[in-house]
Amino acid sequence: MSSRTRTVSGAFQSYIQGLFQAPRGTQLRMSEGMETDSQALNHLLTEASVDWKGLTGEIARQADALLGGDDSALILDESAFAKKGQASAGVARQWNGRLGKVDNAQVGVFSALCRGRRVTLLDSRLYLPKSWVEDEARCQRARVPEEARQMRSKCTRALERVDAALTHGVRFGYVAVDGGYGKDPGFLRGLASRSLCFVADVHKDQRIWLNDPEPYVPPASGGRGRRASKRRTEAPGQTVAQWARQQSESAWKRITLRQGEKGRLRAEYLHTRVWVWDGKEEQARCWRLLVRRECGAKSPSHYVLSNADEIDVSRLARMQGRRFFIEHAFREAKSELAMADYQVRRWDAWHRHMALVMIAMLFVVKERLLLKQEAPLLSLADVVMVLEKLLPKPEPTPKQLARLIQERHRRRQAATESCRRRGGEI
Repeated sequence: MSSRTRTVSGAFQSYIQGLFQAPRGTQLRMSEGMETDSQALNHLLTEASVDWKGLTGEIARQADALLGGDDSALILDESAFAKKGQASAGVARQWNGRLGKVDNAQVGVFSALCRGRRVTLLDSRLYLPKSWVEDEARCQRARVPEEARQMRSKCTRALERVDAALTHGVRFGYVAVDGGYGKDPGFLRGLASRSLCFVADVHKDQRIWLNDPEPYVPPASGGRGRRASKRRTEAPGQTVAQWARQQSESAWKRITLRQGEKGRLRAEYLHTRVWVWDGKEEQARCWRLLVRRECGAKSPSHYVLSNADEIDVSRLARMQGRRFFIEHAFREAKSELAMADYQVRRWDAWHRHMALVMIAMLFVVKERLLLKQEAPLLSLADVVMVLEKLLPKPEPTPKQLARLIQERHRRRQAATESCRRRGGEI
């Protein structure tokens, strides 16, 4: 093995170990507790000769071996990462759900594989806002590849994650998304055109028909009138919220979704078949509508469309409930696996950090499955705590501590000088 290979291998191992042992640390903090330096960790994310595409495929294959199957869900969602400055790839003023406001942030579109109560992040792609796409010099500085310098919506990015999962042979029975994706008719058509079953939250103003609206192109008016190009329908439609308000209390059905730590998790549902038409397609589509409200609540919390056919309402409700597990995965990855605690600006480095976080999460899922009989309540946080305590952590010598302090001072000085060159205040 060459010294270069050993260096990459050592940095790889140190980075993964650092995610467990320094969950709130940057590369510098991680290196302070490992037998490597921060430059080696940064080199791993930027210049190291690693088959990152192959690694992404291996993550998908191992995730499928653990959680893949006909009853599994491929869940799609986005997650924001608060950032300062303007240099980090894709950073812009965007909605940050964790903060509950628009703020300076990067946003990534993620896929996750879920079976039962087990979930692992599968793939990711950084969203590139229009301000970045139109600034070639900025993209070059952040190492955004040319093929990525195109305006792609988050829904397009999500469909790309679906295609990547299919390419890697990931097995799943359906796709689950929230209203940010379910509101896009083109996105739902994209899933249907791939012959995929979906369960998609939609917004309360989603328009529906209880019978086929039979869209048509109006005939030309007069002898030489031009034929209309836009389709129309004479059938009056309504929103999903309007339909739900018209239903009686007896129409709501209480369904048990799963057994939680505090007992059975239940919710109440309305269900019917509806026709959906976006005003563009030649024909309307007949899908199913599911309306959910929490037990004891007076108003619905979720409106859901699905193209699932021969599935009973109880199972459809449980399928919709799986969507929340990707949010759970985000919370655990950010709080326990340093998902949001990175200091990289480049496009490639961001994706490589996320891949390493997914490897760490995949390892934890494996351990939890191996120990599910002996410790059925074992959580990701439990596993991380054990690894943090038991993994070897070298004790630094006085000389090594001095070097660590010197490295911190060097970085502070470099940051100060960089700010001064940009004309900022110190």
